[in-house]
Amino acid sequence: MSAVPGHVISSFFVYSFINAFTPGPGNLLALNTAAGCGWKKGVPLFLGIFTGYYAVQLLCALFVYGVSAFLPEVLEGMRYAGAAYILWLAFHIALSRPDRDGGEKSASFWKGFVLQFVNVKIYLFGITALTGYVTGYSTSLWVLVLFELVIATIGTGATLVWIGAGTAIRSVYLRHFRLANLILALSLLECAYSILK
Repeated sequence: MSAVPGHVISSFFVYSFINAFTPGPGNLLALNTAAGCGWKKGVPLFLGIFTGYYAVQLLCALFVYGVSAFLPEVLEGMRYAGAAYILWLAFHIALSRPDRDGGEKSASFWKGFVLQFVNVKIYLFGITALTGYVTGYSTSLWVLVLFELVIATIGTGATLVWIGAGTAIRSVYLRHFRLANLILALSLLECAYSILK
């Protein structure tokens, strides 16, 4: 196998940036948490999202490397689990209230971490990027892992942008949280629908 050509790597980066910055369950949860709880209280959840992202991308590299025959069945089951979890998040966001008085909000590491394990978008993202841009040139485990780490880093950067947006709109969100939560919950419903169609 040969090295991945520069024009393929460029296409890989374009695909990765577009996919990472589009709204998805992790980005929407990060935005909602930053707007509702603030940056400081959201840090555990954000770290869970980031850690989960890297873990899932490493799993994608291993899947593509060694168990590609089983991927359709694994992804099919994860699709339904992911849609169910996203529906739960939509319900939770629709009913949530902002933290105005410094009280405790649920922004746990595990909530963010588990979200990534049922977030079918990032599995499909990682697997599509590898099979579409990399495996035609290399199936080395180390090459696959390297590309997935790049994807996770781009995804983490995108989530930080969404967190920044949530922090920036916090004062507006506090005044209009019902409408904002409804919009975010409906966006998550669309994410769940797109997984199931």
